Amino acid sequence: MQSNDIANRFAFHPATTDEKRDEHTSVRQACRRLADELNERLPDGREKSLAVTKVEEAMFWANASLARPSV
Repeated sequence: MQSNDIANRFAFHPATTDEKRDEHTSVRQACRRLADELNERLPDGREKSLAVTKVEEAMFWANASLARPSV
């Protein structure tokens, strides 16, 4: 792993345009809708908790994909 890759992973990457901010918002909203759907349909328990956590994780990675410049 290159030093610049590590620097890129841990740097702050603000949305630089309105379009980019809108993309981040769209990802968050889509993930929120899925999390709400899972919350309504699944019985409470560890598995449901993990499913919602994985949706949250997917949201973070998707937004990182939008925010981080390719190295």
